[in-house]
Amino acid sequence: MSEHEKPVFFFDIDNCYFENHLSLSQQDAYNLHQKYYREYGLAIEGLVRHHKVDALEYNSKVDDALPLDDVIKPNPELRSLLEDIDTSKIRLWLFTNAYKTHGQRVVKLLKIDDLFEGMTFCDYGSDKFACKPHAAMYDKAMEMAGVKSNQNCYFVDDSDINTKAAAARGWHTAHLVEHGDSEPKNSSGIPQIRSLLQLREVFPQFFKSKAAS
Repeated sequence: MSEHEKPVFFFDIDNCYFENHLSLSQQDAYNLHQKYYREYGLAIEGLVRHHKVDALEYNSKVDDALPLDDVIKPNPELRSLLEDIDTSKIRLWLFTNAYKTHGQRVVKLLKIDDLFEGMTFCDYGSDKFACKPHAAMYDKAMEMAGVKSNQNCYFVDDSDINTKAAAARGWHTAHLVEHGDSEPKNSSGIPQIRSLLQLREVFPQFFKSKAAS
């Protein structure tokens, strides 16, 4: 029975192609990126749909070409947080709109790749691919992670639209509002956090240690 299955905690992985490929000005490129992000949840979907951009080429020239080794370093605090999650109570799964190579690279550089059971990614090699916040992407994540009930899904993401889409289907969500970003209006009641460390306060039932008072 699905109500007796072990819950899954889905973690998002964070993600200037427009100017060069589409010959747009910097401002027009920014505007187009924002339009596609709002409409499709991921700019690459808009590029593929409307500009016949090859998604795997995009991944090769953008995500895989980023000098991540220079900016992403092992994060002992993040690893300690994840290790403190009681995996006898909940399973850890990666959930990203990036392609698998980028996702794997990021978690490897952070030295947390061994802590997750698997990863659901945006399959740029597919003729038609879905990304968050589309329902098909959440369905795919649940199927891959082997969880049937939306009530057994927990999720943290830095995208407001992604967390709202997850919450609407019954997932338990937390919205990571990154430093420098203004706090969005919270009409949906989704917990907003400024650090992943605050997950201990939002979902204390899954941590071995209690949140610092």
